[in-house]
Amino acid sequence: MKKIVLILAAVAASLSLRAEEAAAPASSYSVTVDFPYATKYVFRGAQYAKQSLQPSVEVATGSFAFGIWTNQPITDNTDNEIDFYAGYGVQLNDAWKVDTGVCIYYYPELDTGGGADSTTWEPYVGVVGSVSGFSPGVYFYYDATLKVYTYQGQVGYSIALEPAGASLDFSAALGRVDPKSGSGYTYYSLGASVPFKISEKGTFTIGVNYTHNNIAGGDAYGKNGNFYGTAGITIGF
Repeated sequence: MKKIVLILAAVAASLSLRAEEAAAPASSYSVTVDFPYATKYVFRGAQYAKQSLQPSVEVATGSFAFGIWTNQPITDNTDNEIDFYAGYGVQLNDAWKVDTGVCIYYYPELDTGGGADSTTWEPYVGVVGSVSGFSPGVYFYYDATLKVYTYQGQVGYSIALEPAGASLDFSAALGRVDPKSGSGYTYYSLGASVPFKISEKGTFTIGVNYTHNNIAGGDAYGKNGNFYGTAGITIGF
């Protein structure tokens, strides 16, 4: 039922925006609603769920951004996940900025009887920029509850597809997850996506991704490599 309500809400919002695309006064903040479907939920090189819906809402004003992201599994009984985050950007110059913030991971259906944490929080800091059409970045994360360090380097590149009102976006990332106690692992990811503008404020995006980890014995699904696709609608207002 929860997933059906989310689908109907996204469709209703899209239809409403199409009817209200007349010019409006500039606002001091923006709201972005994202409603993607993923054939797998993969995070930092490891699969956590099979087919999932991943709706999110973000509010941005000036250099601040606040949002909620959630993973709702469709095909198995994996616990739902809800993430709350807040970020702040500091512009260093025309090309580079510092991105810092915190994310709270909440698992409302997690069985905590064995001592597992249903909520963890993770501050982060990164530097991102724009160089000759590329968008490189380096991030450091620390889960203060689980005491896990994550380091990630990433880069993106976009090619405009003007006649189609779209673009071809490439992404790549290389990261390392290191718990304070226990074994860590290294992962990388490669992705390509095509966002199509479907209205003044709406975009439909389809993408493919591949990730790989060197976890001994694989992730929770016994895999070291994962190929998956995504498709969804993004609405900004």
